[in-house]
Amino acid sequence: MILNTLTPRTTLALALAATLAFLSSPQLHAQATQPPRQPQSAPTTHPIVLHAARLLDVESGRITAPGEILIQGDAIKEVGTTVTRPAGAEIIDLGDTTLLPGLIDAHVHLFLHPGAEDLQTVQESVPQRTITATIAARDDLLAGFTAERDMGTEGAGSADTAVRDAINRGQIPGPRLRISGNAINILGGHEDAIGYNPEQHVLPNATYANNAAELVTVIREQLKEGADFTKIYETGADSIANGNFSTPYQYTEEELIAAVREAARTGNRVAVHATGEPGTLYAARAGVESVDHAYQLSDETMRIMREKQIFAVPTFTISEYFAEHAATPAAAAARERALIDLHISEFKKQLAAGVPIAMGSDVGPFPHGTQAREFVLLVKYGMTPLAAIQAGTLNGAKLLGWQDQIGALKPGHQADIVAVPGNPLEDITALQKVSFVMKAGVVYRK
Repeated sequence: MILNTLTPRTTLALALAATLAFLSSPQLHAQATQPPRQPQSAPTTHPIVLHAARLLDVESGRITAPGEILIQGDAIKEVGTTVTRPAGAEIIDLGDTTLLPGLIDAHVHLFLHPGAEDLQTVQESVPQRTITATIAARDDLLAGFTAERDMGTEGAGSADTAVRDAINRGQIPGPRLRISGNAINILGGHEDAIGYNPEQHVLPNATYANNAAELVTVIREQLKEGADFTKIYETGADSIANGNFSTPYQYTEEELIAAVREAARTGNRVAVHATGEPGTLYAARAGVESVDHAYQLSDETMRIMREKQIFAVPTFTISEYFAEHAATPAAAAARERALIDLHISEFKKQLAAGVPIAMGSDVGPFPHGTQAREFVLLVKYGMTPLAAIQAGTLNGAKLLGWQDQIGALKPGHQADIVAVPGNPLEDITALQKVSFVMKAGVVYRK
């Protein structure tokens, strides 16, 4: 998460009102046409055939027109211009839309909402924040994001374990989740509670670990509590002056190697919040799975990331949001704009160097369900529409470790499918207008 500079604008009363609205909503599990379609928590027993004007093969970039998909249970059985239509199959005609795999956001914060992050994590209870997370998960799913990586609960501990497990059991709607629990940070680091009365002992938004031994202990505790991977804050706070960017590292290369080794011992991986050198180089050498934010990478860091296939996750949308919603426009907004300009320039270098990119938005500080804006910005700043879509499907699936299950429309993959109006290769903003959502053979939006 990038630290924000917003003023508080979400009160407890508003949060409780949102909770009551959520619990009383007739569309708790899906946004649907009238009368509301109540999706089942498990796939139907009968086959489903989806028909649309187009179907995008995200691996080749080829458009099939028309496009059809046969779904049996939770899996894709056939894909093509026409598919088998078994007896009793439900035919869903999606009209002038394009079928493509469910979208994947590799950097989200389900436990955050717009407003002052530091205050909400202190003022709102973990139960209240968990309810907020369930609403966020629903909103993201209905926007077409069928899989996500939650990059830290920001002070809610391992509460994301309960959200992930409830989604997996079909108790609440939401994306498939990879979760990290609380992120890890040093004393006085990027996510520490700085600026508060020290006598009040305000807790940080991440778990302290100040050396290799403490990193190992925290990683073991978080995996015990259900984490799928480990998130470490490696750099911050960031500063930029006269076009020169700097950010202190938090862990040495040796400490990061110890963390990666410990996670790997149980088949898990480490992701880092890292915006610049030398922290990004330490992380790449240690063998992390992703460098999130990645404002500035040295030539050596980019070379290692390309060779090791370590993903950069740019998160342009959060920077844009903070620039447009700064508490002090004359200062904070100018700083955010300077960081964006730097990042855009560096992003073009990363693309030219062949650094693999995964789509991640850092949604949470800005409204959940709106993060397809990230695709638009990826294209605006140098990617082709197909490459941006691949970043949020194929590459996201690889980063989450699910490349054999999701991220493409092919027989045997899970039936995570969305439809958008028109052709997203011609207009990437179509991804902001998802009209149909299926996850694991269950229709959540139609």
